[in-house]
Amino acid sequence: MNTENQDEQFMRKALVEAQAAFDEGEIPVGAIVVCRGRIISRAHNLTETLTDVTAHAEMQAITAAANALGGKYLTDCTLYVTVEPCPMCAGAIGWAQIPRIVYGAPDEKRGYRRFAPDVLHPKATAIGGVLEEECRTLMQEFFKKRR
Repeated sequence: MNTENQDEQFMRKALVEAQAAFDEGEIPVGAIVVCRGRIISRAHNLTETLTDVTAHAEMQAITAAANALGGKYLTDCTLYVTVEPCPMCAGAIGWAQIPRIVYGAPDEKRGYRRFAPDVLHPKATAIGGVLEEECRTLMQEFFKKRR
């Protein structure tokens, strides 16, 4: 399976998490961490549920992945997230030394590229736009429903 197909396959898993967040009344962002071709963690936003502004999908997925691997560095992993990470999450991604980040929809208002473009680990690569339309549509539906 080529990398593009694999990225789409794993992003669909992240979208399942985002839908779970949507169904729970959370902002619909989902994330998974893949290590050597295997999903080792999956998460979605829990900021409302936990009344914790730091409980973003990426933070939850990173913590679960570190626990699964028994260490704080995720150097053999890829993070898939449905929306471009915010600066806080990008900082955590950098500290965890995740070498590859794949996201769906860009976040022009709060994304790391606008506010902290150099926060990822220097050797990390970020790929945006994977299943972008599906990721964006879910966010748009959520905020339409809330207004």
